[in-house]
Amino acid sequence: MTSTTAVPYRVTPTRVLRSEWHKLWTLRSTWITLIATSVLTLAMGLGLAASYDGSGEGQLDTVVFVLLGTQFATVNLGVLGILATAGEYSTGQVRATMTAVPRRLPVLWSKAAVLAAVSFALCLWTNLLTFPLAQSFLDGTDQSAALGDPGVLRALAGNAAGLTLLAVTALAIGALARSIPIAVGVFIGLVMILPEVLAMLPYDIVDDAVRYFPGNALTALTTAQPQPGQASPGTALLALLLWTAATLALAAATLRRRDV
Repeated sequence: MTSTTAVPYRVTPTRVLRSEWHKLWTLRSTWITLIATSVLTLAMGLGLAASYDGSGEGQLDTVVFVLLGTQFATVNLGVLGILATAGEYSTGQVRATMTAVPRRLPVLWSKAAVLAAVSFALCLWTNLLTFPLAQSFLDGTDQSAALGDPGVLRALAGNAAGLTLLAVTALAIGALARSIPIAVGVFIGLVMILPEVLAMLPYDIVDDAVRYFPGNALTALTTAQPQPGQASPGTALLALLLWTAATLALAAATLRRRDV
């Protein structure tokens, strides 16, 4: 008579990734946030286009004008990223997660990968839908443009990439702060408030640095025709990648050293 020994499941990157995918999609907040992000971007783009009188007073880049609704997307996706990490600490679920994956870091990488995939797909789809619909109202105005015009597709994709990187940055901030309110405050301060405060300082070196802060880098990525005083799209993307990598590295170091 032979005895059989149950072989425990091994913790593999694929299984951790599948687990984080399942956790993200089973949260009601995920669905609400993603739907709100897409609807607000589309509604604001169509609303602005329909009410535009062709005066050209704002002289905004066409893609920036149509995608002004992504200001809401920045906050929505940032909060979603924070909930993916800090939310587990607030509910205590993190203990079960780290018990199942003792090495910890695969959890962080998997959360970031899942959030990045979902955010990029949603933002790109929303942008590609919003822009041509908005242009149906802008035909014959100074904001009229087509998807095939120079820089337009690059700007639409760049906006999606920028929003995705900001969402992952927020996820890392959530892992660092382990508190939803603190993480939200830090994220909004970094993206929206701090650059405006620093821009008031009368120093050229500060002005040069501010253009590479996350919010301004996102605007540069969303611009079809680069404007004076803005970072180039390639430099803006690199800046956002560095911000994201730095916050993820800090989150990883903190995750390894702290007790759950």
